[in-house]
Amino acid sequence: MTSLLFVLLLSQNLPKAEEVLAKYVQATGGQAAYNKVRTSISNGKVSMPAQGIEGKVTIYESEPAHNYTVVDIPGVGLVEDGTDGTVAWERSALQGARLKTGEERAFAIRSASSQTKFLDWKKFYKSIETAGTETVNGKPCYKVVSTPLEGKPEVGYYDQSSGLLVKETGIMASPMGEVPVETEIGDYRKEGALLVPHKIKQSFVGQKMEITIESMQVNPDIPKDRFDLPADVKALIK
Repeated sequence: MTSLLFVLLLSQNLPKAEEVLAKYVQATGGQAAYNKVRTSISNGKVSMPAQGIEGKVTIYESEPAHNYTVVDIPGVGLVEDGTDGTVAWERSALQGARLKTGEERAFAIRSASSQTKFLDWKKFYKSIETAGTETVNGKPCYKVVSTPLEGKPEVGYYDQSSGLLVKETGIMASPMGEVPVETEIGDYRKEGALLVPHKIKQSFVGQKMEITIESMQVNPDIPKDRFDLPADVKALIK
């Protein structure tokens, strides 16, 4: 059997990417459950074990595409990151405030739109396709390549049995240039009507970072000004 024929036969047995995403949505609660989620507040810890760094993280989210994340690391101070759906920014005690632009801004807004990313992918992506299969931590997965309207392709690995997303890889734009990033996603638990990951492990430029969600509120009241741009960020726009 030629390699081309093998690839053709394999592709015929693969589900369409739309079907893989639909199974993920169903496995994590279903579209109706997603539509009921307006806001969330997650609290947990962030750590870089090799460096002995550990801190607290709080993530505020509100549809559409509003996010404010604050990390408090003893001895380092606050590191803040956010988007109001149009402007994406970050600031820290060490480096001050800066705006995210281009592909970095586009990625931040996509990431803050977790519902739309799966329910209405065409808002952010040119195309999605099932590119093959791969085993992740002993689990056979479908490999889905999503090409955004702006930015490099992102690859998601979905457990063939459960339908859950267990890993993502891609090239992230940053002040240091383009950075390959691998993210392991796991410890899914029920929060309200949705199944939500509580453990995220990222690897980039030789560094490893872990985020553990310890508590989550679904549909809490969040003051509207929580997502307002800080004064020093507004000054950069002017």
